[in-house]
Amino acid sequence: MTQQFYVSPEQLMKDRADFARKGIGRGRSVVVMSCRDGIALVAENPSPSLHKLGEIYDRIAFAAVGKYNEFESLRQAGVRYADVRGYSYAREDVTARGLASVYAQSLGAVFTAESKPFEVELVVAEVGHSQDTDHLYRLTFDGSIADEPGFVVMGGAADSVVDALRNSWSADLSLPEAVRAAAQSLRREGAGTAVPADAEHHVPPALDPSLIEVAFLERDPDTLRGSRRAFRRIGGPELENLLQHGQDT
Repeated sequence: MTQQFYVSPEQLMKDRADFARKGIGRGRSVVVMSCRDGIALVAENPSPSLHKLGEIYDRIAFAAVGKYNEFESLRQAGVRYADVRGYSYAREDVTARGLASVYAQSLGAVFTAESKPFEVELVVAEVGHSQDTDHLYRLTFDGSIADEPGFVVMGGAADSVVDALRNSWSADLSLPEAVRAAAQSLRREGAGTAVPADAEHHVPPALDPSLIEVAFLERDPDTLRGSRRAFRRIGGPELENLLQHGQDT
């Protein structure tokens, strides 16, 4: 006779949550940071083609950690949702809040109904025309959603990165300054330490530019580039100059 074991719904949910957290914890961290000139998105990512950061719509970006195929399918679904809604109604009707709600429903449904939850954590960021109208919506594997102030760190040793950023983040940072602060904080994760940014002999160098992925949501792209699209990737010599010489872009 085959012996059967009863697993309570509570234990099943706990096992699924533990499984998802382990998968997310293996991913390298991502920082999304609101600052004076917009929103900076910085990810530790050695791959030049498998992006963890992406554009969703005019003023909305996406950042993720976890399993690439799972969060990429969510990103693509978000782009389709935004395109259809913007075409059917108006571009102003496409908001990060609406998109985050759709993602929360999808993640929650998978977590409760499917045999395996998504091993992902997401941020949907929308840059406002002023800093107090920026939105950083953080979504976890079970569909939980929060509108985070200031900055968000996901994946890897997130606690170490958060500890470092608390010493260097300010709402008055420019976008290049925010990228440098995020890169320094991610470097601490790689070193396995979390020390004050002003501690002598303990400030590690920024990550190699080839190991990070960087993007901006610029607050006023119409003035800067004559475009309503706020998302811009930063790479190559421009990123090297930003990190190594501290010159604004």
